[in-house]
Amino acid sequence: MSATDDLPVVHTLDELADLVEKHDRLYIRWSRGPGIDLDAASSKDDLTGIPMPGLSANPLDVEPWWEDRPLRLWVARRLYDYAHLPHEKGPGIRPWVLQGRERGRGPDNEPLVSDGRPLCWIDQAVIDAARDEVDNQHNDWGPLQRTGRDGRPGGGRPA
Repeated sequence: MSATDDLPVVHTLDELADLVEKHDRLYIRWSRGPGIDLDAASSKDDLTGIPMPGLSANPLDVEPWWEDRPLRLWVARRLYDYAHLPHEKGPGIRPWVLQGRERGRGPDNEPLVSDGRPLCWIDQAVIDAARDEVDNQHNDWGPLQRTGRDGRPGGGRPA
């Protein structure tokens, strides 16, 4: 990776969908930013602390089974699925987009990305629009979220 935290910002869901339409191998990374991630270029498994061969990220590439459904909804769902991470991981966690190469899979089956190139930050307004897009769907489903045996987010650890 070679970038700083001084990246352009995507302000709308449509802008993000346009980016996904024009580029492949895009991922969303939820972290304190590429400036911090550049040094490590590797994530650690939260449970064991084992370093992994890339940065944990969420894919934006559209799967073939999605067919001709709206790209805007695909992107909204990809954001919505992990919108809990800033709350779960703490202050300063923000989504940003990188283009890279998948080196493997993490313990949650998430892509581990290397040779990444940060492209942009994702504004909070885009997350809000993703929530609205999902809320407008007819089926109930929610973001991925870990809970502990006691039902609290974060594996039952105090917030």
